[in-house]
Amino acid sequence: MNKSRRKFLTNTSLSAVALASGCHKPGQTTPPPGYPPVTGATPALGPEITSGTIFEAEKLVQLQLSDNQRVQIAERWRTNDAPLYERRTGPRKVAIEPNISPASHWDPRQVAANLPPSPAITPAAATTGTPGIHNAVQSHTQTHPAQNHFIRTNTDPGPLPTTDREIAYAPVHQLSRWIESRALTSERLTNIYLDRLTRYDPQLRCVITLTRDLALAQARQADTEIAAGRYRGPLHGIPWGAKDLLDTANIPTTYGAEPFRNRIPTTDAVVVQRLHAAGSVLVAKLSMGALAMNDIWYGGQTMNPWLIEEGSSGSSAGPGSATAAGLVAFAIGSETEGSIVSPSMRCGVTGLRPTFGRVPRTGAMTLSWSMDKLGPMARSVEDTMLVLNAISGPDAGDTGSVPSTLNYDATAPIAGLKVGYFPQWMKEATEVDRAALDTVRKLGMVPTELSIPDWPYGSLGILLAAEAAAAFEDLTLSGGLDQLKVQTPDAWPNTFRSARFLSAVDYVQADRLRRKVAIEMARVFTQVDMLLVPSLRDEMLTITNFTGHPSLTLRAGFITVTGPRSDWAPDPSKSPLKFNPPRQVPHGVTLIARLFEEGTLAGAGLALEHAFGVANQTPHSF
Repeated sequence: MNKSRRKFLTNTSLSAVALASGCHKPGQTTPPPGYPPVTGATPALGPEITSGTIFEAEKLVQLQLSDNQRVQIAERWRTNDAPLYERRTGPRKVAIEPNISPASHWDPRQVAANLPPSPAITPAAATTGTPGIHNAVQSHTQTHPAQNHFIRTNTDPGPLPTTDREIAYAPVHQLSRWIESRALTSERLTNIYLDRLTRYDPQLRCVITLTRDLALAQARQADTEIAAGRYRGPLHGIPWGAKDLLDTANIPTTYGAEPFRNRIPTTDAVVVQRLHAAGSVLVAKLSMGALAMNDIWYGGQTMNPWLIEEGSSGSSAGPGSATAAGLVAFAIGSETEGSIVSPSMRCGVTGLRPTFGRVPRTGAMTLSWSMDKLGPMARSVEDTMLVLNAISGPDAGDTGSVPSTLNYDATAPIAGLKVGYFPQWMKEATEVDRAALDTVRKLGMVPTELSIPDWPYGSLGILLAAEAAAAFEDLTLSGGLDQLKVQTPDAWPNTFRSARFLSAVDYVQADRLRRKVAIEMARVFTQVDMLLVPSLRDEMLTITNFTGHPSLTLRAGFITVTGPRSDWAPDPSKSPLKFNPPRQVPHGVTLIARLFEEGTLAGAGLALEHAFGVANQTPHSF
């Protein structure tokens, strides 16, 4: 997503990245297992500064802020920004060897690939010449390579349920079989979801734009084609929802943010084009935290169907909530650093964050060019793979997208796969996480203890902060940030302004650290086939988003909570809500694989999903 679309982690400020990255330091408040990290819990680091310090620094970067903005930056600098310099200021300093180059790589061939072909180059020459010239004439809707190996399950979906609710909650792999056999029409299924979206959105606030007319037209077309024998595949006639950072032609795409609420694109994002080509039915543009942060947008806070008193998490707030409540068959979310994983875990859905570069982001909002990823959110593991198969493949409009193969075989054995885990993290995790590790063993996979260096992974946050601030520089300099609903110190407005004062030298050094971390992850994956980690364990969530590794988050059981969880810093003026008695909510675990090995994730995920036996449970109120 994201251009690197994400929810600036569960802690939404720059301090979030510091928190997210490394071990909790002495004096930090450690949240209970299964809860998001505590925003603002990082100890204050670095020298004291004042608004006068910021005023003087403005002269260096040629920026003018208001008195209130200077005060806000100064008050939070030591917790939000100073921790990002831990790589060189300590306590966990780390040396970077001279041969480690920055992770960002300048390739002039990419520039050639985005120039129009020279008039002197004929089409024949273009397709047989240099790679750069060849790329220049590639289709913007290029699909996945022909050498993909994709075998889905071939089980009988059973009889069509007798109630609309049961149909609505059925996974895509069942819905597709009923539609293919014409036991269910796309128009009926589409009307079921449109009715549920209309009925439940007032409680969940997960819909920004309902696309009723388009959806019914697409559904009727799908039924006509299928009746004529022109079945396009497992997504044909399946209704879905798009996080509202994917452009849709002549339909608002608002980024969940006040300055863009009247923005209407003229073309579809490439992922939207590919889902249209697969015959899918777009029923709604779903909510997202404003500019891909958390779960509050200009229409309010999107809520968790399992626990209506708490937000659904973000920034893929609407996709998580709508999928969990049976309002869409699947959704497309995005992640920069946690925006698929966190709402998937909280709302009890299955979220697949693909390898960086597998799914093109052309026509999607950019938060971070080097981190944003688009991926499916659904109600079963196989559903996410059916969607990924339709949207994978490079596009010339996204220089970060690359050719790749997708190898998935639902029948492949999983016995003997080595599953790495970190013993200390499991000690600090929930019983559900530890039970999942036992299930791995019972299924014949091999749990393998691992460790990683105690490096200052939070220092990587400089890269994300700088990219995000650059992506929305015009909004910052024009004062448009003032229109955003959330203006707290841990929200985007303060983050974008304070990022102007980050060091360029430290940015380059953080980029070199990123490559060093990627080399370390390559070493880890020489020992195991995948990792099993608690879903919000900050170190690995941060590391793998910066290194681009794929992850699969799936429901593994239920935990007890004594109050609503939040991605936002607590409001000191309000007493926290306490449940009496405590509530049961879904809890997910996360698998992480080598780059481009989503098929390995899905194979293990299918076996775990079956063994856990909780995927079919639904929230009672919806």
